[in-house]
Amino acid sequence: MKESLALVARELAPVLGVGRRSARRHPVWTEPDPVDGRGVGVVVVPGFGGADASMAVLRGWLASRGYRPAGAGLGINVGCSADLVDRLEQRVAEHAAATGGPVVLLGHSRGGWIGRLVAVRRPDLVRGLVMMGTPVLDPLDTRGAVTVACRALMALSDLGLRGLLERDCVDGTCRAATEAGLTAPLEMPVVALYSRSDGLVGWRSCLAPDAEHVEVTCSHTAMVHDPALFTALAPRLAAWVPRPE
Repeated sequence: MKESLALVARELAPVLGVGRRSARRHPVWTEPDPVDGRGVGVVVVPGFGGADASMAVLRGWLASRGYRPAGAGLGINVGCSADLVDRLEQRVAEHAAATGGPVVLLGHSRGGWIGRLVAVRRPDLVRGLVMMGTPVLDPLDTRGAVTVACRALMALSDLGLRGLLERDCVDGTCRAATEAGLTAPLEMPVVALYSRSDGLVGWRSCLAPDAEHVEVTCSHTAMVHDPALFTALAPRLAAWVPRPE
């Protein structure tokens, strides 16, 4: 019981903003970036149940390093996976046009595999893919509150409340389409960040076979503003920035 409560507290604390002020004093924020992002577009996709506001710290960090970040524009990340992929594809196309070239797709948790499905569908729009705590190998490999929330949303959908989480996304044709997209080959570099301390998804399911695996030590919810994760991410993003000839 104590271990479960400690896990809940570890995942809840970042959601409540604990530690964000001290994180802003980390060198990854305060020291100048030797590599300018040169306006490369980045579309940042929140995790399950999240909205663009939950990724504001990450977008601010990207902007401070010369990238041009944009939210995913999905509202709250719940609902039919196929619909979310269609909407994200449109957003990516718009941001690629606005920034003059392919963008980086950077997704947290469910946002990472929605991003992967867009990258499979439109490789011409994506220069690189980053997935943070994304259970690609098993999208249903969840723990604790996420599992409870999924069951509640499906129950509400069964009662006729649409637009949440259809049962078809879990065990029907929608899930089959998602799994096909998650195993399809990719044409761009991929980074998968995972944490053995993740209390919401199984970390082994985050080890996508087509990705560079990068281990971090933060909780699942802390990934979107963890300085150590940003430190690991910085050189990998920089490698995708085109340089003048």
